[in-house]
Amino acid sequence: MKIIGMDSSGLVASVAVWNDGIIQAEYTTNYKKTHSQTLLPMLEEIQKMTELDLNSIDAIAIASGPGSYTGLRIGSATAKGIGLALDKPIIEVPTLEGLAYNLWGCRDLICPIMDARRKQVYTGIYEFDPDLSVIMEGCAMQIDELIDKLNEFGAEVIFLGDGVPVYRDVIESRLQNEYRFAPPHRMYQSAGSIAALGAEYFKEGKYVSADDHAPGYFRKSQAENEGPKNFEV
Repeated sequence: MKIIGMDSSGLVASVAVWNDGIIQAEYTTNYKKTHSQTLLPMLEEIQKMTELDLNSIDAIAIASGPGSYTGLRIGSATAKGIGLALDKPIIEVPTLEGLAYNLWGCRDLICPIMDARRKQVYTGIYEFDPDLSVIMEGCAMQIDELIDKLNEFGAEVIFLGDGVPVYRDVIESRLQNEYRFAPPHRMYQSAGSIAALGAEYFKEGKYVSADDHAPGYFRKSQAENEGPKNFEV
């Protein structure tokens, strides 16, 4: 089984090739360029380096949300375009589950947090027992509400995601449980994790046609909330 993994849901852009349990290549950047500038060139570079015939892939795994509206749209359009061109299915991997999969085998509660602005985070709570289990489904919530919920669990927690540097002070001041932060090489989105988890989804028949694929948004964009009155025509 051969799967392309892609994640452009946050600040990081990442592309990987998973081939029968081996990550043959992964290209990840966390730099101030838009994903429209990086995602396809990264895929083309990996394709050249691994001599990958795109027709040989079985599916495309994409971080399907939540995340940046622009990033999700770019990733979705890229995956959809490849899927339509090659007649390959799309594996929609929830971004937060992909992040949690970075810490496969961890015995603590795993709490990815993505900055959703306005003191909110996109978050979920996960554990490995031994496979990835969902303790709290992904959602958007206030950071203080999340801390209160984690305090109720009373278990050790490990945090990761781009919300960590934003809300680290809040966590350190309010969380009563033991906690840790993931190391830098496991902190952010990884297409390798998306591809590996996507392979598990694929085996279970959890995929859609390229025609049916669409990113998953947890809430309306700022533009939709504020309405057209704030924009010039």
